[in-house]
Amino acid sequence: MLRLGYSQADITPDRPMELVGFYRPDNKSAGVLKPLLAQVTVWEAEEKCCLITIDSIGFTRELSDQLRKMIAATLGVTAEKVMLCFSHTHAAPDADREPEYYGTVCDRILGAVRQAAADLTAVSVGWSNAEAKIGVNRRPVSDATDDRIGVIKVCKVPESTSQEGENCDGRERLVPKLLILRVTAHGNVLKRDNNKISPDWFGDLREIAGERFRCPVMVIQGSAGSTAPKYFCSEETPVDATGERYIRSRTALKDMACEVTEAVAKVYGDIKLQQDCSVSMYARHITLSSDVPSNDEAQRIAKEARELCGIADTGWLARVERLNGEGICEQHEDVEMQYWSLGDVTMCGGPYEFMAGFALEAERLTQDEFFYVNGYTNGCLLYFPTEEEFDYGGYEVFWSMLIYYVYIERVYPFRREEASRLIRFITDSKA
Repeated sequence: MLRLGYSQADITPDRPMELVGFYRPDNKSAGVLKPLLAQVTVWEAEEKCCLITIDSIGFTRELSDQLRKMIAATLGVTAEKVMLCFSHTHAAPDADREPEYYGTVCDRILGAVRQAAADLTAVSVGWSNAEAKIGVNRRPVSDATDDRIGVIKVCKVPESTSQEGENCDGRERLVPKLLILRVTAHGNVLKRDNNKISPDWFGDLREIAGERFRCPVMVIQGSAGSTAPKYFCSEETPVDATGERYIRSRTALKDMACEVTEAVAKVYGDIKLQQDCSVSMYARHITLSSDVPSNDEAQRIAKEARELCGIADTGWLARVERLNGEGICEQHEDVEMQYWSLGDVTMCGGPYEFMAGFALEAERLTQDEFFYVNGYTNGCLLYFPTEEEFDYGGYEVFWSMLIYYVYIERVYPFRREEASRLIRFITDSKA
């Protein structure tokens, strides 16, 4: 019998904090637009596992692993049985630069984990895919987007039914307990002229869909590295909102949420529920490689970043020069890909900003519409371009390294061929 426990915690900071997500001289927050949440689910059938969504751009892998270990100890499982899914909002604190905030978040999440573990009740689940074109591929070399809205419907099983072990197909007897939505569009409907704390459009989606379907709503981010939100709210017109495909709107957060909610409503009532359902969580590891650029190449990249994107070098060139001086010409990184399976649904996540092509190619190779590849899982360690994206270069491939290299050991993107290699590894490792 499948059981689920759910709880949530408010993780909104109570003072101004350093934000992360945009390159600007002053990243201090100034007020709160909407509270940040961490939502916790504890699942139990053949095994126990924990799936958590967190309103954050994504912790470093080190901070994520620390939290996973604390959660695992609380539940009496291994860290492999704990998956952290970050929303990738660009309006939340930088946990690496705000250690006190990170500690508070951990404490509140651990409290929610204990509450969820105490809330375990028998549930029936069902799944479907809705479709909504809420994103735009912001990379000129492709217009590919993952328009699937993964829908997991969870209902409480009446106590008499669960005790008797009957098939629960009487819809009027079932009470919604949770709705999980997997979507793909960047968490930056609000652009860099916003400095208020916000879960971005995920917060509005939770509220609007929650009211529509009468239960808490968890939202999981897909492979959104190349996917900007279709709607945006800003006085500026940034690069990832330029052109007729984008819609400027003062109600952009709500507009995104309403499109998804309406799409989900079309399939929600037809989802068939089942109580006899397996759940599992596991991880697989692969080592990927990147080059260290020559000093001349690094100078060229830094010049492009400064002239074309306004990004100033704050130490990246010095790090590259040091590595070259030490004779280091390549770097390696252990990559954990984690899988969560519930019935026919499998979500595979890694700690990168995967381009949409990762999810679309994995779906094609497996011929499985319920196989999702997600980024921002157990951390966020820079963009991961497909081979096509790598060849185009630009911000997501090279220039962003000058900002975010401080969070990782690498100074350069993974080698071009590593994208296809990882996609094949992801699909081959699917249970």
